[in-house]
Amino acid sequence: MPLRRFLRIQRIMRTIILGGTGFIGQALARLLCARGHEIVIPSRRPEKVAAAFGGLPGVIGAPFDGKTGAGWAERIDADTVIVNLAGENIAAGRWTPEVMRRIEGSRLAAGASVMDAIARADARGVRPAALVQGSAVGYYGARGSEPVDESAPPGDTFLARVATAWEASTAGAEGYGVRRVVARTSMVLGPGGALRKMLPAFRLGLGGPLGAGTQMVPFIHLDDEAGALAHLLASPEASGPYNLAAPQAVDSRAFAQALGRALRRPAVLPAPAFALRLLLGQMAEEVLLTGVNANPARLLAAGYAFRYPTLAGALEAALAAV
Repeated sequence: MPLRRFLRIQRIMRTIILGGTGFIGQALARLLCARGHEIVIPSRRPEKVAAAFGGLPGVIGAPFDGKTGAGWAERIDADTVIVNLAGENIAAGRWTPEVMRRIEGSRLAAGASVMDAIARADARGVRPAALVQGSAVGYYGARGSEPVDESAPPGDTFLARVATAWEASTAGAEGYGVRRVVARTSMVLGPGGALRKMLPAFRLGLGGPLGAGTQMVPFIHLDDEAGALAHLLASPEASGPYNLAAPQAVDSRAFAQALGRALRRPAVLPAPAFALRLLLGQMAEEVLLTGVNANPARLLAAGYAFRYPTLAGALEAALAAV
């Protein structure tokens, strides 16, 4: 590792991760812990954090009321970074009005807690070194197959509005002089998340493209998701939005074919759009039947080298870990 990059990583010794017991949060916490960081995970039940990580040294829980920095803001110093990944799962099932309120409300509450924590730290005369604010490529709404980079405006779907509000919830950190990165994440492939839900049908040979199969499916392997977040944390020049998506673009049909090949199963049975809409309503329309070709232009320009730039490689590695 180049000395300059090593020194940048070593300067940041404490990382506070909201959503740190989730799929992405755990992977990031383990990676940074291996690099010598102390990991603090605010949680409503901090005693559960040790259990989630198997007692991994260097990972500790802190009290969290879900709305403020009470219980963890005092851990912020000049060598601390904050990563905000907290929010209700968007793909757990049909979006009822109550579910939609929870999806948005959980993200806004987490953003408010980050801002409260930064304000409390500032009152002590300190501020965190950086903040990574979670977001999603759903920010761009429904798009065609043309590549979309970080300069594109937000869409007008529910997910686009939620992502826009989630990003804005911590925009005030920049007023405190805190470097802020916005990580617009795509579908993450690993031993959990969306892939785990797909596998039963595909292993039975019942998988296939969703709807017409022409919608784009941006993806990123879990190792690259955590690696990109860590890279942006350790890069003092990094700020603003970044698309966390592999550089290879695929549509739903190509994705299904690649997963079928990886499992040595046929993947030709499409899931009809009308059936998905009937079963899952608006969630199917925005999560499954439309997509965006998210181009990681700024991430590549920032010097991040993907471990799994192709879908075949990402699937092979993800399936080996399942």
